[in-house]
Amino acid sequence: MVYEVEQKYHLQHLESFENALRSFGAVEQTTEHHADTYYNHPCRDFAVTNEAFRIRRIGGVPMITYKGPKLPGAVKARREMEWCLGPGDKDGTQTAELLEHLGFKTVATVEKTRRPFTANHSTGPFAVVIDQIQELGLFVEIEVMVDKQEDIEQARQKIEAIAEQLGLRQPEARSYLRMVLAEKISD
Repeated sequence: MVYEVEQKYHLQHLESFENALRSFGAVEQTTEHHADTYYNHPCRDFAVTNEAFRIRRIGGVPMITYKGPKLPGAVKARREMEWCLGPGDKDGTQTAELLEHLGFKTVATVEKTRRPFTANHSTGPFAVVIDQIQELGLFVEIEVMVDKQEDIEQARQKIEAIAEQLGLRQPEARSYLRMVLAEKISD
């Protein structure tokens, strides 16, 4: 079982954050373009249960992601399952059609450009991404994956320490999906 532990932050000053990352020894990976189409279950509302189910396309390559209910705590943690769709569904269209036939409803698609970084902390490796979210702006996510639920609290503390060292001061608890939906309502 894998648990994703992550915290999102608003990014105000890109250049100073990039400098902080470099001084931290972070190594930038290949920039990715994501299109995440979220679905709602026909028999339960994922917005109420705090679950997420999506088809993620990274550079057009489709993956399925399920994120379980959020566990209690200030830094988001929850079970995550993710897998690539096989060569029989090169762009995710067949899976999207299957989901619709099964009664799933499309909620929204969140598009972003993601700049991933890898780094090490005294407590071990972690991932940082700078996300440019269409309609929302710039954000940073710090993520640690753990295999056991009992390791979640230590991962949360690690994320908070890293954020402090990187000068991140504006955490954002909402998902990109919730923010995009809120933006559409306010328009």
